[in-house]
Amino acid sequence: MYASREDIGYDFGDDSKVRSKPIKPNPNIDGGWAWMIVLSSFLVHILIMGSQMALGILNMEWLEEFNQSRGLTAWVSSLSMGITLIVGPFIGLFISMCGCRTTAIIGGILNALGWILSAYTSNVHYLFLTFGVTAGIGSGMVYLPAVVMVGQYFQKRRALAQGLSTTGTGFGAFLMTALLKYLCTEFGWRNAMFIQGAISLNLCVCGALMRPLSPKDLREKYVVRSDSEENRPKALSHSTETIKSNGVLGEEPEKKEEAANEEVLGSVQHVEIGGKSASGRSMYGLRLFKTVSQLTVTVRKGFALWYSSYFGAASLFTNRVFVAFIIWALFAYSSFVIPFIHLPEIVKQYNLSRQDNVFPLTSIIAIVHIFGKVILGIISDLPCISTWNVFLMANFTLVTCILTLPLMQTYIGLAVVCALIGFSSGYFSLMPVVTEDLVGTKHLANAYGIIICANGISALFGPPFAGWIYDITEKYDFSFYIAGLLYMVGIIFLLIQPCIQKKQPREKSTEEAQV
Repeated sequence: MYASREDIGYDFGDDSKVRSKPIKPNPNIDGGWAWMIVLSSFLVHILIMGSQMALGILNMEWLEEFNQSRGLTAWVSSLSMGITLIVGPFIGLFISMCGCRTTAIIGGILNALGWILSAYTSNVHYLFLTFGVTAGIGSGMVYLPAVVMVGQYFQKRRALAQGLSTTGTGFGAFLMTALLKYLCTEFGWRNAMFIQGAISLNLCVCGALMRPLSPKDLREKYVVRSDSEENRPKALSHSTETIKSNGVLGEEPEKKEEAANEEVLGSVQHVEIGGKSASGRSMYGLRLFKTVSQLTVTVRKGFALWYSSYFGAASLFTNRVFVAFIIWALFAYSSFVIPFIHLPEIVKQYNLSRQDNVFPLTSIIAIVHIFGKVILGIISDLPCISTWNVFLMANFTLVTCILTLPLMQTYIGLAVVCALIGFSSGYFSLMPVVTEDLVGTKHLANAYGIIICANGISALFGPPFAGWIYDITEKYDFSFYIAGLLYMVGIIFLLIQPCIQKKQPREKSTEEAQV
């Protein structure tokens, strides 16, 4: 799981017993410290996703510095973006053992180290390791806790909260593009990366703000959520029931494991008490043994939760709509990433550098992206609007823009298409909400980790593929056409699976009527 015992409780008790008691609203759910979590997540998106969206500036510097092919050089940016998302499921081990706060702080240090080491690289292959792998893993260790914590702290206004926090991507892309341009011009790209590494240390502060909810707080949230779902069911609630019917981590095995763990630690404490009367010298060894025992228990339990969630009987992959969602994610994200990496060079080829210097096209995407996330989040929170339908409409708009972009040869035309790309890509703020509707709050962390892992694979291969197509055809047109067609395939999967999911119960009821 992406949350430890401190982040979310494991024993949620009997719902009937909880509902029978009057529940005092928790001020930290949908308010209070929840807005500090939104602020923390907002800053994380600025420093991580915003910086990655501005890598097109550094990509041009690397092309001039190392004189390598566009396909090879694009791997630096795609590795950083891809690994940030791909490591999602594996970061769950750290969060299960250490919690979201500790994981985010360690990730902030690792991310800053990657930026700083990249300033001293002598060729593009070293950048693969320092920036692509090191900074990428560090980014993933901060990004996932930032998204998951917002989902834990909000119930009634989840879409709006996610929308506000993820607008940091748009603000970050706008700010970091201008900042990296200035730093590269004044100090060179190496010093620019060193300075950016120092700025990235602020991720540790963002991690420190991620105060975990107590089990009692989260239990109250689940009760409120269950009551609200009775009044206003979601369009995809049948998928949530599918996961629940398949079973989750059972309470009985968990209680047995906890009893065994307490028995082991209790025996250690008993020996420790005996050791006090024996000699003070043996106390150090007993305390060390107790610490190692506790660490072993924590690691075993964290790995068991992680393994059972992904590969056990309650595997998320038994949900067909969720599997279709994964297939969509494998094709979707590259269509959004490719313009950020290659647009600066496309503008240069069209001799539009003068207009682009006044107002860069990537900045247009970034600014409109901010409004897209907030507006789509507000629309999705309306009682009469289906989040799933808003999500699909935004996807259709984005894939249309990707297929249309190569046809534009003027700055005005490119600016209009980029604005539409920015607005429609605001559906990213809806992804955690759609994921939660598919699998339930209890599985949100693992499920969203899988989704962004699929997005990471898409981001990993998208920009190098576009650069490789350019090296062959000397044009970026086919790169956008192929990316758009693959994106359309993913959307078709999203449309087909819900229909199949609804059709199966009808067929079953018909067979029962015949019997």
